[in-house]
Amino acid sequence: MADAARQVVLITGANKGIGLETARQLHAHYRAGEGVTLLIGARDAQRGEAAAKELRDGGADAIFVRLDVEDQASIAQAAEQVQRRFGRLDTLINNAGWLDYAREGVASTADIAAMRKTFDINFFGLVATTQAMLPLLKRNSEMGRVSRVVNLTSILGSIAEHADVNSSIYQAKFLGYDCSKAAVNMFTNHLAHELRSLGIKVNAAHPGWVKTDMGGPNATLELAEGAKTSVQLATLGADGPTGGYYHMGVHMRW
Repeated sequence: MADAARQVVLITGANKGIGLETARQLHAHYRAGEGVTLLIGARDAQRGEAAAKELRDGGADAIFVRLDVEDQASIAQAAEQVQRRFGRLDTLINNAGWLDYAREGVASTADIAAMRKTFDINFFGLVATTQAMLPLLKRNSEMGRVSRVVNLTSILGSIAEHADVNSSIYQAKFLGYDCSKAAVNMFTNHLAHELRSLGIKVNAAHPGWVKTDMGGPNATLELAEGAKTSVQLATLGADGPTGGYYHMGVHMRW
């Protein structure tokens, strides 16, 4: 079992991009305090272990956990691994995501198969992973600790923003991705309501338009900026908010 004072954080899709940068920043955040064990969730073992090693080389306590959010058996095995080794989980960051720019298209022509894959990763996989890890988060809360769920969403999932002609995303329409993130927002709201009496913090994070494989080289934010919101929500205290949607500390409109 883990040191009772040490944070245990699982990040899905953490072998690169925002997920890996989030892990780096969490290591820096907790380094001077109780410390943190970073569970690097990734579906590819070679890439996941390479990311964990990179973090360990930088002084972090990082462990690769094979977790494919499209595979229920993989999710269950990951939960069993965390239970066996730690018996609890302080924070789950549902970071894994997918967008098929070429096939999702506009509403009248969006490819249904592409949309199903996007929903499988961005929504159904996120829900399945959260449900599998909830007993560990609840156990953590029962020990008097603060448990947190951080769901990576996007401003592209905001119906209010899409309907606003003055919004920066008014012309940006990717049906499958946008709908999947709107669904993540609703799940966040529902789960926060369900768990409110347990003190578990459930929030959604919009990282911004970040220079990642998905965001592309023309994005406006560097990785360090893109990870900030996830880190903020992953380090909330007992008096922190729940059931919200945030970007850089700002409460956004759903």
